[in-house]
Amino acid sequence: MPPRFHCTPPEAVAETVRETVYVGDYTFRIDRPADSDRVLDHPWVRSAYAADGYVPYWPTLWPSARMLAKAVLREPWETYPQPVRVLEIGCGLGLAGVACLARGLQVTFSDVDETALTYAAANARLNGYPEGFRTRLLDFRCPPVDAKYPVVIGSDLMYEERLVNPLVRLLEAVLAPGGVCLIADPDRLPARVFRWKLQEVGYDVVSDFARAGEPGGERTKGTIYRIRWNG
Repeated sequence: MPPRFHCTPPEAVAETVRETVYVGDYTFRIDRPADSDRVLDHPWVRSAYAADGYVPYWPTLWPSARMLAKAVLREPWETYPQPVRVLEIGCGLGLAGVACLARGLQVTFSDVDETALTYAAANARLNGYPEGFRTRLLDFRCPPVDAKYPVVIGSDLMYEERLVNPLVRLLEAVLAPGGVCLIADPDRLPARVFRWKLQEVGYDVVSDFARAGEPGGERTKGTIYRIRWNG
């Protein structure tokens, strides 16, 4: 089937707030919709779900995005072949991609929602990175065939089991041989199926404990899946 993209209507985002996000020694500023529940209540969302099973989860700064940003900032990128090109799948507000930019990487923010890409690009510029990135609409049920990336990242992508097989096929399409993929997940049950499926088709998968949250607030436990394709 052809890809199906979405665009959350601007009127669904009544107000934007700027959040300060602390990740290790780094501080980022992230603009996001002030009320994600209000976005979900918009009539357009009901239509998008009825037509395509789509729910715009991008307006929320999820704990897994913080986990992934922490992992990205700790990764020894200087040992990778340069320049390091990164594809962020389902970028949402773009926190992890911005963390990549902070480490000097070249980033492609991708999402199925055009409005999410607008926020991710704006957040990159807000943090002082007017260059070094691009955006791309991507429906991971329809993997692109025109590019492979040595690094692929994503967070909280498997909130339903129906998304597992498409995600595995996407990695087969976009992850370069010898490349690495980092996926952060808050230990949802579909992530276990995701790991089994990856191993079935020949990926090496290593799980690392992760934890993230706001300073002084509740911290969420999860897992960073380090996935390598040696094909």
